[in-house]
Amino acid sequence: MAKRKSEPTRHIEVELKFDAENAEVAPSFDGLSSVTHVEFAPTQHLDAVYFDTADHDLARHRITLRRRTGGEDAGWHLKLPAGPDARTEVRLPLGDESAEVPEQLRDVVLAVVRDRPLGPVARIATTRGVQLLRSADGAVLAEFCDDQVVATAGDVEQRWREWELELVESDDRELLDRLSRRLLDAGATPAGHGSKLARVLDAASPPPEPVESDDPIHRAVTELIGELITWDRAVRSDTDDAVHQMRVTTRKLRSLLKEDSDPDEWILDELRQLAALLGVARDAEVLAQKYDDALNDLPADLVRGPVRERLVDGARKRYETGLRRAIAAMRTPRYFRLLDALEQVVTTPPSGGEAASLDSAYKRVRKAAKTAKAQADSPDRDEALHRIRKGAKRLRYTAAATGERKVSEAAKTIQSLLGDHQDATVSRTHLLAQAEAAHLADEDTFTYGVLHQREEELAQRCRDQLDSALKALRKAMK
Repeated sequence: MAKRKSEPTRHIEVELKFDAENAEVAPSFDGLSSVTHVEFAPTQHLDAVYFDTADHDLARHRITLRRRTGGEDAGWHLKLPAGPDARTEVRLPLGDESAEVPEQLRDVVLAVVRDRPLGPVARIATTRGVQLLRSADGAVLAEFCDDQVVATAGDVEQRWREWELELVESDDRELLDRLSRRLLDAGATPAGHGSKLARVLDAASPPPEPVESDDPIHRAVTELIGELITWDRAVRSDTDDAVHQMRVTTRKLRSLLKEDSDPDEWILDELRQLAALLGVARDAEVLAQKYDDALNDLPADLVRGPVRERLVDGARKRYETGLRRAIAAMRTPRYFRLLDALEQVVTTPPSGGEAASLDSAYKRVRKAAKTAKAQADSPDRDEALHRIRKGAKRLRYTAAATGERKVSEAAKTIQSLLGDHQDATVSRTHLLAQAEAAHLADEDTFTYGVLHQREEELAQRCRDQLDSALKALRKAMK
């Protein structure tokens, strides 16, 4: 029987770091109401090799990847940003003596490293004194570490002393603050770096300064590219709502990049295709949730036949298939080249061409609304309404990037309203197809008709509210 690969485990790490070079006394934790006992653990000798690309791409994204021996948690550790003072740590066992980065960990950060090789960039040896801060019931609330560090990167060697505070069986941020004050009272200062690796790499090879820009569109694009990388990781781990958020980010990027005076058509087309690929999974996810909620709302006597299996279970299977295809595409050189091109956009100053125009974006919405009104009774009505939504979405993103909050909110209302209309339109088509399949299988099709009617009523409510939403947008534009 083939041996199964170890599955990564994930842990949230909440910690603070302090420079302790000038500390003359050890911190005291006496008198803290929640800490009743301090246990001194045996001294640990830790040896870690850190991995990154030649250009330190992981470090630039505040990510660390190491293979560490010694201590209770020896193994491969991948640390990802998870908010202020917190990181998500993904762990794997040491395995054999190979220095090859495990594929499971490489895949997590593939959007950052792409097809560039990962190799050792630093070695850090730490002699660690540990104090476990326990509560009255014996639980370990926090861990205090006194580290003597020797770090090398290339020909550069550094030595320093630092202190760390980490919450263990607690999420009490107030306790962390109280403990921090004890360290500051002992002469420590907040660390100038987020990690030991960041400190040694800054000394060996200072990171390049980011491009500063006064252009709000360029700043918004820069932020969105960072968000795209973050949502990429979430999609790979199938985090709730990640596909939706990555798709939204992709569409925002495309919309804002179209405002450039000379947009890169290849990037725009690749973003369009990426959004469409994510859309397969996202559309299935929407339908699964929609039908699950609708069937739960219906009286039991109106739910007839294996309708839940066809609608809910079927949509969930399509989601899983769509997710696998999306992730497969996100492991290809084509996807990496798109990320390279987007990175080039970030590091290149804006061209200084004509600024994005709210007026031109609004004119597109007005034109689409005029067309939709003329086609109110035609078979093309739903497509015409969908074009209003696309125009409102583009206006919303431009307005948000340029600080026009009222316009952005008014455009968002139209986008949401017609998004519900589009979902109802797609759902009705899907219900007809599933009802036909059920009929051919001699199943009761009554419930499909009930759901179809509900979707038609939802679409009508959306159309009824559109005029007032358009008036609100017109008022916001004045």
